[in-house]
Amino acid sequence: MIKIQIAKEADKEVLALLGRVTWAESHGQYIDDKNDLCKYLNKNFSVSKTKQDINNPKNLFYIIYVDDLPVGYAKLVLNAINESIASQNNCRLERIFIQSEFIHLKIGQQLLTFVEERAKALQLDTMWLSVYIKNKRAIRFYERNEFKNVGELNFIVNGKAYENIVFSKKI
Repeated sequence: MIKIQIAKEADKEVLALLGRVTWAESHGQYIDDKNDLCKYLNKNFSVSKTKQDINNPKNLFYIIYVDDLPVGYAKLVLNAINESIASQNNCRLERIFIQSEFIHLKIGQQLLTFVEERAKALQLDTMWLSVYIKNKRAIRFYERNEFKNVGELNFIVNGKAYENIVFSKKI
């Protein structure tokens, strides 16, 4: 059984671990220096950083469960600024990750649909995100879901820039 729930502060350890594991699975192979990868994970997916992020009212987290096991999550950032996004009534899908062993279940699609519905309920009109240019699977996923390439940005990991595509979708 699959369920999606809003993450609360009590979920900070689960969310920190999910974030660390899924980010390393999806992006780790692209980071040239594995020390940089470790530093990035330690900085961005600590329990204290996750607690701070959950308690920020601009951030909304959702955890997806398969048979009561947390296997992925999404993070929306409300009214995030980007030069390629005209709307001021938007949200950034900053993270949407599923553990690699569960990707074949196609639950990423369910999670994306869920967060799009949540954004609509909040009366937001645009969802945007960025994806690394070498992450072909993710690019295909967003294109299938009617996201359009509207620009680019550099994602910085310990001082090194990685070129990302900015995708946007009216919701």
